[in-house]
Amino acid sequence: MNVTITPSNVEGTVRAPPSKSYTHRAILAAGYADEATVRDALWSADTRATARAVTLFGGDVTRTDDGILEIDGFDGRPDVPADVIDCANSGTTMRLVTAAAPLADGTTVLTGDESLRSRPQGPLLEALADLGAEADSTRGNGQAPLVVTGPLSGGDVSIPGDVSSQYITALLLAGAVTEDGIVIDLETELKSAPYIDITLEVLADFGVDARHTDTGFEVDGGQSYAPVGGEYAVPGDFSSISYPLAAGAIAGDEGAGVRIEGAHPSAQGDSAIVEIVERMGADVDWDRDAGTIDVSTAPLSGIDVDVEDTPDLLPTIATLGAVADGDTHITNAEHVRYKETDRVSAMAAELGKLGVETTEETDSLTIHGTESTLEGATVRGRADHRIIMALALAGLVADGETTIEGADHVAVSYPGFFSTLEELDVSLERDDRH
Repeated sequence: MNVTITPSNVEGTVRAPPSKSYTHRAILAAGYADEATVRDALWSADTRATARAVTLFGGDVTRTDDGILEIDGFDGRPDVPADVIDCANSGTTMRLVTAAAPLADGTTVLTGDESLRSRPQGPLLEALADLGAEADSTRGNGQAPLVVTGPLSGGDVSIPGDVSSQYITALLLAGAVTEDGIVIDLETELKSAPYIDITLEVLADFGVDARHTDTGFEVDGGQSYAPVGGEYAVPGDFSSISYPLAAGAIAGDEGAGVRIEGAHPSAQGDSAIVEIVERMGADVDWDRDAGTIDVSTAPLSGIDVDVEDTPDLLPTIATLGAVADGDTHITNAEHVRYKETDRVSAMAAELGKLGVETTEETDSLTIHGTESTLEGATVRGRADHRIIMALALAGLVADGETTIEGADHVAVSYPGFFSTLEELDVSLERDDRH
């Protein structure tokens, strides 16, 4: 699907979609449990991949008419899957499920689409091997397809912290149901640390004790997953909130703008987007108790932003920088290159098609707002939901029509994204022939 956006002012109220990060963890945590109900879950391409994995491990995930997930788990001991686990485009699914696989009494094979098969899994495979499992890349390059065989009894392991925090999340989730638990020593500084805080929060809500240590993290073995009252509710997603928030900041009607509901505080590092937008000069009011954010446009100025802990915000910040006066300097960004696509290069290239001047370095991206013009053009979504949504924001203020190719990939995390824009009075056309 291609989507063409005409410059528009935005106004109205939208609700934050549920958190993808919390939903992944909650579905798998419910799988580790005997049974659990997950409310307010995001049902997207990525989270469905995690649900499929739980089913292949012997569980059952049923979605009711009102969107509630009723999950019969595998109670800490997954079955050997009867088929290959296809994680599609979901890196979170692959990493979390890879660590669950050696708990089964046999061999599990995991794969994904072309993009996922190019993403690094080597450090997690090495960690699982150090813990007694057999964990191999079929091509010997640390990338999927992966073949994993148990047993995984637990123990001490060291792993880099600067490639993906999902490795640590995967080990903590699996470690709780091993015999000995898992102690994780970090070999390098931890990137994306707030995502581990999300994991620890979800584990605690499912009755599992895991914690920080002086050198990393640890989780005791022999634990059981059981949420209080048998239910868990997923909070709103700040990675997704970043898009309507930025839309209000760059194109909000003066005196009106955008209200976002469901924005309650949580462990999500991406809640930093509220402060970032405010620092750039937008008019922002976050009522934390009510869970509402009101934002309207004002002249924006470039700032320095460190995305070490918030890599998913880079595309949104880059678009904000294109509209702002001065330079927006996004630093500590090298790990953002290992997402669905190289998001640093992707944003530089696609914004460049719209007339935006950028400077790209190994671990940073600088957007020269004052030197840029935003002119409508045809841009590529690169099969990356966050690139697509960030480019859609640019289309709100570019001179002329902006067409985004491959826009249907928003289904990965925000299936209703373009409907949300229409609710905010954005003029857009979908072309499903592509």
